[in-house]
Amino acid sequence: MKQDMILVLDLGSEENPKIAREIRAMGVYTEIYPHDLTAEELSALPNVKGIILNGGVNRVVDGVEIDASEAVYNAGFPILMSDHKGEKALPTDDAEREKVLREFVFDVCKAEANWNMKNFVDDQVELIRRQVGDKKVLLALSGGVDSSVVAALLIKAIGKQLTCVHVNHGLLRKGEPEQVVEVFRNQLDANLVYVDAVDRFLDKLENVPDPEQKRKIIGAEFIRVFEEEARKLEGISFLAQGTIYPDIIESGTKTVKAVKSHHNVGGLPEDLQFELVEPLKMLFKDEVRACGVELGLPDEMVYRQPFPGPGLGVRCIGAITRDRLEAVRESDAILREEFANAGLNETVWQYFTVVPDIKSVGVRDNVRTFEWPVILRAVNTVDAMTATVEEIPYAILAKITDRITKEVKGVNRVLYDITPKPSATIEWE
Repeated sequence: MKQDMILVLDLGSEENPKIAREIRAMGVYTEIYPHDLTAEELSALPNVKGIILNGGVNRVVDGVEIDASEAVYNAGFPILMSDHKGEKALPTDDAEREKVLREFVFDVCKAEANWNMKNFVDDQVELIRRQVGDKKVLLALSGGVDSSVVAALLIKAIGKQLTCVHVNHGLLRKGEPEQVVEVFRNQLDANLVYVDAVDRFLDKLENVPDPEQKRKIIGAEFIRVFEEEARKLEGISFLAQGTIYPDIIESGTKTVKAVKSHHNVGGLPEDLQFELVEPLKMLFKDEVRACGVELGLPDEMVYRQPFPGPGLGVRCIGAITRDRLEAVRESDAILREEFANAGLNETVWQYFTVVPDIKSVGVRDNVRTFEWPVILRAVNTVDAMTATVEEIPYAILAKITDRITKEVKGVNRVLYDITPKPSATIEWE
């Protein structure tokens, strides 16, 4: 790694990711490490210019206040002490906080602002080649942001040594499987195995109304399909994953309790003994997107919104039927198109349609109809823990309603969900 680095050592603060992001925004690479880093571990880290000891609410562990190891204090690096329980806390005012951090990083540590995506990509290409050698790598390519960026990075590093497996389970948004094939097979010349498993998934999901059961079926079936494809391939030594930094941070450290465990290819059979390749594991989500741009992926792939693992399966409420699933897919495509036309795709965090398993009376061409409603959902959030509803201009809602009721088969009514989180969740299932 060519970049200078500032270490943030975790002494129980919940602000570690915030500090790391703030310093990276200044162009200086930053990583978070446990408080008890040893002399050997410290000496193995490249280009360290300074250390921030960041204490906080979880500093007392088993009745004892933790501190950095003697090796850290004796290493000779400049140290910034910050404890959010005491007077040494970093300022809460953004301008003052940035001033303190800038002075430490640039004036005290003499770090250079050489953290950027071009350098990151160059470093990772070198590291991947060193790790993989002449062996083969397997990647489950969903078409989401993380897996797409990992695929593009691995293609740049090792080309045809990578095999991507894209499983179309029938629950993707309109045009997504086709885009994956176009970008990765046709444009990037990747080894891409495309698996049409639509019937297999939808048959398994028939007459299953419970959302948790649907999720389990989709997850388990995906693993089975992926395992089957993996067994057809010879000489695979590595499994690539789209693990990113928040996944690692949220899974907990010695002093920060786990928010949730992340298993990016959860449930893989134990006999699939691969070594992991995780080139994005030190990037935050916005940095992953920046990496995708640097690698030349199309904007519609790089800036794709968050999408649940079970896909449209949890937006076709109740037991999934093929005709109602198609109504979700088509209405979602119209919503996305009209949001893009109005510029709302750049300001709204997440927007989608839901089709519940209910029908209501309507009229079409002077004839009574008994058809489904489409529910529109558009929300903004910072951390997905709470969410506010976007106030959509009525003219846009009217246009979307007109298009959906005219163009989507089996729909006679459009509703707008104005419930924030809480009391609602972002998704309906």
